[in-house]
Amino acid sequence: MDEPRSDQVRLPEVLHALSDPTRLAVLAQLAGAGELSCGDLDVSVAKSTLSQHLRVLRRAGVTHTRPDGNQRWLSLRRAELDELFPGLIGAVLGALAGPGAESAGRPPDRAAANA
Repeated sequence: MDEPRSDQVRLPEVLHALSDPTRLAVLAQLAGAGELSCGDLDVSVAKSTLSQHLRVLRRAGVTHTRPDGNQRWLSLRRAELDELFPGLIGAVLGALAGPGAESAGRPPDRAAANA
């Protein structure tokens, strides 16, 4: 996989990865679930588009992908990101849970539950 080591993760790439509503939705789901298979992600984009979004997150060092047979399991590299950029992921997740969560990329059912 093309995941950077912790010492290779850079803030500009992480911020770019977090600049898209679909990728923010993935972030929120992984933060809540711990680990999900790609097929379990609740996003309204085509599989090919989702693959591109997941690639951006992985290459930025935001997520870890664990292959298991023909499935790919995703998890948030939260501990590493918190060590590198203290408070960043917490602030992003807090903003997603606040007012306007739907427009920030969270699935509507999750946004309503947190409102």
